[in-house]
Amino acid sequence: MKNDPIPSVNQRIKQVREALSLSQVQFSKVISLSSGYLAGVEVEKRKANDRIIKLICSSFGVNREWLKTGTGEMFDQNPKEECTKLVALFQELEPRFQRYILKQIDLLLALQDQNSER
Repeated sequence: MKNDPIPSVNQRIKQVREALSLSQVQFSKVISLSSGYLAGVEVEKRKANDRIIKLICSSFGVNREWLKTGTGEMFDQNPKEECTKLVALFQELEPRFQRYILKQIDLLLALQDQNSER
């Protein structure tokens, strides 16, 4: 076991997943990684390469500097703040555009459900 109290990149990846309340399967699907590989990363049997780090940062709004070094905040922007911003922007739209957005979300959820059943 390491004497270094600073978590490794691999441990920080697990922290991100847990902070988002996602299972390994859910998290790995978003970044197009097998859940087995992700499990290996989290227990430090596999390397977290730059591609994985980039995908995690862009997909989940994770602060790249924090993920690589542990410096700064975990997220570039708080996920709750992003949700608040989304709602505020949605409310600025005309009702016909709001309906369109809601229909698109319904279609995306149906597509997601189809893909998860495969």
